[in-house]
Amino acid sequence: MMEKFALRSRFLLAGAAMSALLLAGAPAFAVTPADTLVEGFAIDDIITMDPGEAFELSTAEVTGNTYDLLVRLDLSDTSKVKGDLAESWSVSDDGLTYTFKLKPGLKFASGNPITAADVAYSFERAVKLDKSPAFIINQFGISGDDVADKAKAVDDTTFQFTVDKAYAPSFVLNCLSATVASVVDSKLVKEHIAPVTPSADYKYDNDFGNAWLKTGYAGSGAFKLREWRANEAVVLERNDNYYGEKAKLARVIYRNMKESSGQRLALEAGDIDVARNLEPNDLDAIAKNADLTTTSAPKGTVYYISLNQKNPKLAKPEVRQAFKYLVDYDALGSTILKGIGEIHQSFLPKGDLGAIDENPFKLDVAKAKELLAKAGLPDGFSVTMDVRSTQPVTGMAESFQQTVGQAGIKLEIIPGDGKQTLTKYRARNHDIYIGQWGQDYFDPNSNAQTFASNPDNSDEGKTKTLAWRNAWDIPDLTKQTEAALLEKDSAKRAAMYQDLQKKILDTSPFIVIHQQLEVAGLRKNLKGFALGPSFDTNFVGTISKE
Repeated sequence: MMEKFALRSRFLLAGAAMSALLLAGAPAFAVTPADTLVEGFAIDDIITMDPGEAFELSTAEVTGNTYDLLVRLDLSDTSKVKGDLAESWSVSDDGLTYTFKLKPGLKFASGNPITAADVAYSFERAVKLDKSPAFIINQFGISGDDVADKAKAVDDTTFQFTVDKAYAPSFVLNCLSATVASVVDSKLVKEHIAPVTPSADYKYDNDFGNAWLKTGYAGSGAFKLREWRANEAVVLERNDNYYGEKAKLARVIYRNMKESSGQRLALEAGDIDVARNLEPNDLDAIAKNADLTTTSAPKGTVYYISLNQKNPKLAKPEVRQAFKYLVDYDALGSTILKGIGEIHQSFLPKGDLGAIDENPFKLDVAKAKELLAKAGLPDGFSVTMDVRSTQPVTGMAESFQQTVGQAGIKLEIIPGDGKQTLTKYRARNHDIYIGQWGQDYFDPNSNAQTFASNPDNSDEGKTKTLAWRNAWDIPDLTKQTEAALLEKDSAKRAAMYQDLQKKILDTSPFIVIHQQLEVAGLRKNLKGFALGPSFDTNFVGTISKE
């Protein structure tokens, strides 16, 4: 298999060097090649490379480096977007039609020209495939029946996108910066479509190239996908047809390495250039090594504890507030979250439009006992908590168990894997749940909609936000969340989200604890390495080696 891989990728490393890079059990490889970046990264979550289907964090990083979009998040001001393939855009007076003009002379990695028809096809296939990320486009009132009319090419360089309501333009544009809106090479994809027999669940006669794109590539980004080997490696190669500044390195290899200690040892030995999944102890060790350095960036992911309002005790307002005084935020920040999380008690992560940075709650057992007494529960009560058996949530749950116990609350931790705990949570069968929530797209609505909106609180409700999962019936907050989507003035829209966050802080069944800090250890000869605010903005094209 390795020989076959080496022959197929003749522009990559020689076979022996590649084996040393890719295989975890290989002998130490003291220095990685000068034109190659090797990252140790837990990439076992990747299940597909099709941007119309992929919805995993690791794949988002690969897609962000291998595909282009109409617009992309502006890293100098994350409340805005900037043109990627689009040179300019305008919004109609009624706020419904977005018209994009493409930059001239664009090419895919294949050499095929990039046209507005490719953009239209990319939207059409994402909507008709109807995989997990399709909702980001569907939420604009678009379906497989009308996508060809609502996402269409006017001419070779003009693309129009029509939505159902006059949303805030920033909301629409932020959604179009999500990876599901990646532009694919329609000519190349159509050469690889497979026939499908229509059924009640899927009415189209072809797969829009989905089977091929699970491992194939049809993009125009700074890098092109050379190889994905499940649970082993992803190999990217520089795309010399890229319209922007060409990548400084010839290739990037992501080695699948799940254990923090293994990544640290490989980094120290020179087998890898970057370690991406470090726990606090290994992060500290790397920071003390003169040959290595560390970096971090806040991500749009928050960790939270939620209280199911179907439990009558947890539904009492005083009990909800008491729990917010029973988290030892300072201790968590200085131990298991040290370097990988930042205490942040609002549902909007830093960097979002309207995000507030107010942390009013501290561990105060006396205050919590006072609130429990007002709720008629002076002696506390017993309750269960579903916890995924992974860090840092296990350590956070154990800390929480100890502090609530000081107020007389007997908390039983029910451990499980991700599938078990999520299945129970999504069915609203939990008492307390601890988990994380990451943005589906870089806009405040992504988090506001799930924490502050619940259009139908019945068990049959179809909009299954986090508020719904915790049976929190909030018609007024739901209306406020919907109104914020239609506010075109950015300052007014930001103020609406600030108001929502303050109300959630005070009254909600959510105890938001911290915002994730993504960390990395790297060798000091790397230049230009930076972690972005989202997983699809960890760009590798700017990286070079001394």
